[in-house]
Amino acid sequence: MAQLDLNLLHALDVLLTEGSVTAAAERLHLSVPATSRTLDRIRKATGDPILVRAGRGLVPTPRALAMRPRLHELVEEAQALLEIGLDLDVAALDRTFTLRANDVLIGPLGAALAERVHPVAPGVRLRFAAEGAEDITPLRDGTIDLEVGVIDHGGGAEIRTSPLYQDHLVGVLAADHPLTREKLTLRRFVSIPHIAISRRGVARGAFDDALEERGLRRTVAVVVPTFTSAAHVVLTSELVGLFPARYARQLAATSGARLFPVDLGLPLLSISQAWHLRHDKDPAHRWLRDQLHLAANPPDH
Repeated sequence: MAQLDLNLLHALDVLLTEGSVTAAAERLHLSVPATSRTLDRIRKATGDPILVRAGRGLVPTPRALAMRPRLHELVEEAQALLEIGLDLDVAALDRTFTLRANDVLIGPLGAALAERVHPVAPGVRLRFAAEGAEDITPLRDGTIDLEVGVIDHGGGAEIRTSPLYQDHLVGVLAADHPLTREKLTLRRFVSIPHIAISRRGVARGAFDDALEERGLRRTVAVVVPTFTSAAHVVLTSELVGLFPARYARQLAATSGARLFPVDLGLPLLSISQAWHLRHDKDPAHRWLRDQLHLAANPPDH
């Protein structure tokens, strides 16, 4: 078996992460034909197909699956080794960071983070991944670099967390909603059909429990999986919904949506960032965490 140099190991890591030659080519800054040739070199060096056709996509072979966790660690360790004793040159940084967050956080934070990162580090790419299972596996295996949100999966000693900010829920109505023409009370607000947001399709939550304690009840007419889809429905209908305040203020600024304070004593949403301990001392990763904290806490906020 031929030897794989560091560049091939990095390419193999990206190919297994993406499961696509086209997507890997984009991350590697290569053409698709060049990436295909790289895959051929890897196949010859390992004596294994690595990725095989399955329908319209590619799937890893059993051997590729077995090597993937350790491979990613090796690539990161090699990168860290090369950076020992060097000051971080942000302007020369060439790296893709993958962050996992739901859409209600990507909205307010994505633009703010990009505005901080790209003027000073044009070679850095921010890749936001959709929410998945609430576990530490993607952080452990390196599929994601940072998780952003309400971190409640534990993680033990291998996961580090840092608070970003706290948020609360507010009601949102379309700019021309009939309720905007009258004095709005909590009782009136909950009398209007609501939209609920749940990836699992659950219509009831802590808000409903708090309402019941006050002898109130709402009717949930629609359940959608994401806040973005809920916002589109609310802004184009007479349904109302509950959204984290930062996202709601962004909606109001761009659409004229009306916001309604909901004071039910609900616990605040504690938004944090989480990462695997192997990234703790990585200068580039630490710089990204600092930028995210600054994006979440602008001086004029």
